Amino acid sequence: MATIIDMPKLSDTMTVGTLVKWLKNEGDPLTSGMMIAEIETDKATMELECFEAGSLLKQVAKIGDQIAVGSPICVIGKPGEDLSGLALTAPAAAAKAEVNTQNAAPAKPASAAPAPAPLPPAPSSATPSVPPAPSPVVHTSTPSHTPVAASIADGRTKVSPLARKIAAEKGVDVSRLQGSGPGGRIVKADILAAAEGKGSYVTAPGSGSAAAAASSAAPLAGTSVFRGPVAEQKDIPLSNMRATIARRLLEAKTQIPHFYLEIEVDAGPLLALRAQVNGALEGRSVKVSVNDFILKACVEALRRVPGVNCSWEGTLMRQHAAVHMAFAVAIEDGLITPVVRDAQDKSVFEIASEAKTLGALAKQKKLKPDQYTGGTFCVSNLGMLGVDRFSAIINPPNAAILAVGATVKKPVVGPGDTIVVGQRMSLTLSCDHRVVDGVLGAQWLAALKDLVEKPALLLL
Repeated sequence: MATIIDMPKLSDTMTVGTLVKWLKNEGDPLTSGMMIAEIETDKATMELECFEAGSLLKQVAKIGDQIAVGSPICVIGKPGEDLSGLALTAPAAAAKAEVNTQNAAPAKPASAAPAPAPLPPAPSSATPSVPPAPSPVVHTSTPSHTPVAASIADGRTKVSPLARKIAAEKGVDVSRLQGSGPGGRIVKADILAAAEGKGSYVTAPGSGSAAAAASSAAPLAGTSVFRGPVAEQKDIPLSNMRATIARRLLEAKTQIPHFYLEIEVDAGPLLALRAQVNGALEGRSVKVSVNDFILKACVEALRRVPGVNCSWEGTLMRQHAAVHMAFAVAIEDGLITPVVRDAQDKSVFEIASEAKTLGALAKQKKLKPDQYTGGTFCVSNLGMLGVDRFSAIINPPNAAILAVGATVKKPVVGPGDTIVVGQRMSLTLSCDHRVVDGVLGAQWLAALKDLVEKPALLLL
């Protein structure tokens, strides 16, 4: 008898999954344990395992569909079975309605219910905004619907494998073609239309009559050379991750009483030690970054002041015995926080190696749930992007998060009241006042300052 396979709940916070790729085609034989599809959850892209033996009789969901947990994805059974009696509803509409409901729902007041699983820090505080590129000039025929430029949103051309193959055969430049598929994806029909001169192309920079007209019109003195829209005006559908980030951050910022403590540290000794260590390790696979040293320093500061390594659990505060160190990683749809578990038992080199591996998996959306949940403290570092200082939103149920700014050269007062060039770094601790009071937060920052300015202690 045919079996309907429903969308499973692949993470604690998942309500909707997006079908990214089918790994098996209709008619393919299946055995228990086979991976049949890739599903994007609110945090990562995961493979869907089949626990039934038989054949893939029908793919109910299509690539790009948002499918609510419990909605059908496919049907498995014996070849030739009659599926007319099965109730197979279109999953996309139900899922989209659920996403809209989640976005519209106001934040619930804090209660004694268990705290939600960890969420990424605020995009506004951990990822700087990057101005989008100017909207290109478009020459189009009149299609039956409005095409979407395939590469405007993220700089990558979205094209199906078949369409890419046909484009190569017919000499069609996919980077200039607009896609009519889901999310602006270029499909076979777009390539064939372009090959016949019926497609819609984005004018290449510096070519065509528009470029000639622009070059002939000399700008007036004191006016900008660049005019017109900075980007195409459009509504961007929310991904599962972005919808979850929006909902969870609203809860965090409105339900957690934040306060902030900032301290400036001398980063010179840390930079000097890092240069010595990496010089000695040159040619090996391990290379220690400033952020790796900061993660290790946070671990040791939590060892000295364990009251910050706590979480709010509604009716009680939980003191954690281990330090599960989370760190923010920027990915395409937002942020995710991989976790180095039991960091108190690991050297700075072990933390560096594990953080590198987790960061790579995060960017590929291949993290498993146990690799991004359960953190007890979080670090968000924007120093490598030139941000001097910022404040991050707490990652519940954690009691605090550290925001790390760039190392800046500035004049400082040295020995004998002389003015010297200093290497200064700003560290800002966001605290949950239900768990961490001002004095406790200040004691933890003082311990962190001591460790950063005496970094040899981090190698013990």
